[in-house]
Amino acid sequence: MKAIVITKPGDADVLQIAERPKPEPADNEVLIRVKAAGVNRPDIAQRMGKYAAPTEAPQDIPGLEVSGTVEKCGLEVVRWKVGDEVCALLAGGGYAEYVVAHDGNCLPVPGNVSLQDAASLPETVFTVWHNVFQRGQLKRGEHLLVHGGTSGIGITAIQIACALGARVFATAGSAAKCTAALKLGASICINYKQEDFKQVLKEEGVDVILDMIGGEYFDKNLSLLREDGRLVFINAMQGTSAAFNVMDVMRRRLTITGSTLRNRSNQFKQELAAQVEVNVWPLLTQKLFTPVVYKTFPLAQAAAAHQLMESSEHIGKILLVTQA
Repeated sequence: MKAIVITKPGDADVLQIAERPKPEPADNEVLIRVKAAGVNRPDIAQRMGKYAAPTEAPQDIPGLEVSGTVEKCGLEVVRWKVGDEVCALLAGGGYAEYVVAHDGNCLPVPGNVSLQDAASLPETVFTVWHNVFQRGQLKRGEHLLVHGGTSGIGITAIQIACALGARVFATAGSAAKCTAALKLGASICINYKQEDFKQVLKEEGVDVILDMIGGEYFDKNLSLLREDGRLVFINAMQGTSAAFNVMDVMRRRLTITGSTLRNRSNQFKQELAAQVEVNVWPLLTQKLFTPVVYKTFPLAQAAAAHQLMESSEHIGKILLVTQA
């Protein structure tokens, strides 16, 4: 099969197409003929040598989510059969024509979503459901602030939160991105290059903040939280360290938490997949949540896809397509 491999740590041009053996599924895995693979920031970190793949995943083939058709089932697989259209969360290996996935980490392609666009869902939806709704405990009527409102995570968090009755604020880096966030359901979107989100939102009050920025945002985030507010980290693109007033956290009963998904167990991911199927898949079928795919690239142009993501020009998801 053809796959995109990381030839050495470095810039996007270290991604090269190569021939690799087609993987064989274990007893609890399915072999998927890949239609499309999502491109995500952890792929870039892996390419740069800053985010190693788990030992069970291919070490030099990135890719955390795919859609495609089940080609072969392991001996213990019950739910899936050859020919089923699925999307899957992976520990790695998605930038390829074939990939194996744990059967419990696969979900059916939801109604009203094409097989290709379904590749944009697993990584972002699983991340948002776990961090905003499980760890962040966002409830109907509460206020959510999403930083990076037009990233893959951002467009997902805005839509799901709005569909489930929350009021959403967002930050983004241009007028066009703010307009896109508002169209997706955000009540307010702040262009962080022109305005201070702390000043804009200081009278609104926020219950949950989903942050991928870190750094100087930390203090501002804490200042915006209402009593019993929850600050949830999924990345720290501008810095991993911060100082804070412990007594203030205690007095307002704030929660500071966060998570990574890639290294969690298959059992955890399977349980999360079940929650996503019950709570989010109906929103897709009802068109209350729609994938936003900014651009697709042929598999061989993975380097160009990474360059686009690193430019931060995109609004929504970037996909690599393996089949016409």
